[in-house]
Amino acid sequence: MNNAPFTTLRDLLRYAVTRFNTAQLFFGHGSAEAFDEAAYLILHTLRLPLDRLEPFLDARLLPDEVAQVIKVIDRRVNERVPAAYITNEAWLGEYKFYVDERTIVPRSFIAELIPSYFEPWVADPGSVSNVLELCTGSGCLAIMLADAFPDALVDAVDISKDALEVARRNVQDYKLDGRVNLIESDLYADVPFKKYDLIVTNPPYVNAESMKRLPQEYLREPQLALAGGQDGMDLVRQIVAGAGERLTPEGVLIVEIGNEREFAEAAFADLELTWLSTSAGDDAVFLVTAEQLQNK
Repeated sequence: MNNAPFTTLRDLLRYAVTRFNTAQLFFGHGSAEAFDEAAYLILHTLRLPLDRLEPFLDARLLPDEVAQVIKVIDRRVNERVPAAYITNEAWLGEYKFYVDERTIVPRSFIAELIPSYFEPWVADPGSVSNVLELCTGSGCLAIMLADAFPDALVDAVDISKDALEVARRNVQDYKLDGRVNLIESDLYADVPFKKYDLIVTNPPYVNAESMKRLPQEYLREPQLALAGGQDGMDLVRQIVAGAGERLTPEGVLIVEIGNEREFAEAAFADLELTWLSTSAGDDAVFLVTAEQLQNK
């Protein structure tokens, strides 16, 4: 197309928002709406600070800069690629992670709970020495857990070799090679036995009916990282079943299940699940204590 009408960042921002809204893109990988995602993609493409849009809005752009931005806008619209795969980065709070199509785009309500050390359920954060994170994907939660609990060793597990390669890059970027141990395993199967103070997981939990209705952007992600079986609880059942013998007497299991609270409560009717408050409400993350699991 002729890029002559576009001379400023403001021009491109307006154009991108219109394209995104017209195409009815889905925004579930970091941005809340078309404007936020357009601003992010444009600033990233032009190598400008992501938190300073206003000073650059009326800056005149070079023709090749306009062309670069148009290319990104076209790819986002025509291919429905999540923005994180275009920029090869994703953010959880203040943490930036490398990401590509080998792993799911990082997003987790558990990330909101880590800075408060899961209090009051973890009485003494300084005493946490061993953490197990199942279904680590890009390694984002494992890295945040290692940062929050500086005296802990974190075993980060995934069945996908590809995902672990992405996780390894992120672990190296954060210089946590000695504290985050990446393990290729089908949940607990190949994890050397030891007791953990914390087991944390954001596993595949999308139920079969919901999988049929996923937006195209989600279909660009590894489906292995999303599909949780008929009721979404296939892996969650295995995780809960195996957690008791892996937890210390005071340990806790923390599980994210997104919109699947009804299925989770049905699957674990014999357990009194504790639901933790996040920005999604009280339905997305549950906690079970070692005492509950070991007394079953």
